[in-house]
Amino acid sequence: MKITGAVLKQSGLARPYATSLPVNIVEVDLAPPGLGEILIRVETAGLCHSDLSVVNGSRQRPLPMLLGHEAAGIVAELGEGVTDLEVGQRVVTVFLPRCEICPSCLTGGKLPCEAGTRSNTEGVLPSGELRLGQNGEPIKHHLGVSAFATHAVVDRRSVVPVGADVPPQVAAVLGCAVLTGGGAVKNAGALEPGQDVIVVGLGGVGMAAILTAVAITSAAGGRVIGVDSIPEKLEAALAMGADDAATPEDAVARLLRAPVVIEAAGHPRAFETAVALTAPGGITVTAGLPSPDATSTITPLTITAEARTIVGSYLGSSVPARDIPEYEQMWREGVLPVEKLTSSTVPLAELNHALDVLDEGRAIRQMISFEGAGA
Repeated sequence: MKITGAVLKQSGLARPYATSLPVNIVEVDLAPPGLGEILIRVETAGLCHSDLSVVNGSRQRPLPMLLGHEAAGIVAELGEGVTDLEVGQRVVTVFLPRCEICPSCLTGGKLPCEAGTRSNTEGVLPSGELRLGQNGEPIKHHLGVSAFATHAVVDRRSVVPVGADVPPQVAAVLGCAVLTGGGAVKNAGALEPGQDVIVVGLGGVGMAAILTAVAITSAAGGRVIGVDSIPEKLEAALAMGADDAATPEDAVARLLRAPVVIEAAGHPRAFETAVALTAPGGITVTAGLPSPDATSTITPLTITAEARTIVGSYLGSSVPARDIPEYEQMWREGVLPVEKLTSSTVPLAELNHALDVLDEGRAIRQMISFEGAGA
């Protein structure tokens, strides 16, 4: 079938992307779902730093590639062997399919699936195959999803079903921003009611961490503190329920400390700030994805003398099939208002401009609309 999608053919082009146009909105061919796969009609997709990192070249991926990984959609067709979903059902896409049998999958979410990581790096579906092409030339899949398109073929293990009462913009962020930020708080940080928590970096992932932390700890007296260099994001954190907000410099000067600190910026200076803000005996969770050549400087003696712990958390140390239903229920109960993460809705045709907005740090979560996108 013919679909309309956002294809990246060359990474590392100069900004502004609205001028250099690294992403082309074009008609591409989408093959039917194979064994264990499904076809979904994409309703909305969130623009994430993991997309930007492929565009700017900090994450090298095989090209051309159809981008996008955080989305909600409706099941349109079931491939052979898929018996636990129904056509018409709403699903959330997740960017790391889990085989559930490799040693990493048996860690309960601590480590990413080995097979899923391999297929994501190669730009193929877990089957090792491609379903995208243009004029006879193959197009790679982004993180097993390629959601910046009107339709997508994905492995069954790349989706989690949600209730029909969950709006698409709510459902979509459950699969990346909330899994990553919420999981950093809940799984890797093991935040307990009444504990203070600091979140460094207030993009989509960081704000999801704020919302999750508020849901877990505030009712028991714990303080939630947001840290970012952009004043508007500090205001947004307060609007989302944070008790305090500060720039990195202000937070250090005020000697703010917490037993749980989440780094969600993916920047080496943010990591250093997060370590500096961690209380003795506390845990620093780093959930951001910096450039592979980025380096940070910390004092090892502090880690030893203050019995600190530093933990890496990929995808929030989550098992999507386990965690998404929990977040879904928290939203339904009104304690996790993730609709607040949406800062704007933009048409697919304006994706390059939206990448500029994201790169400038002016967005929390921009949601892509496919209305009028064709196909």
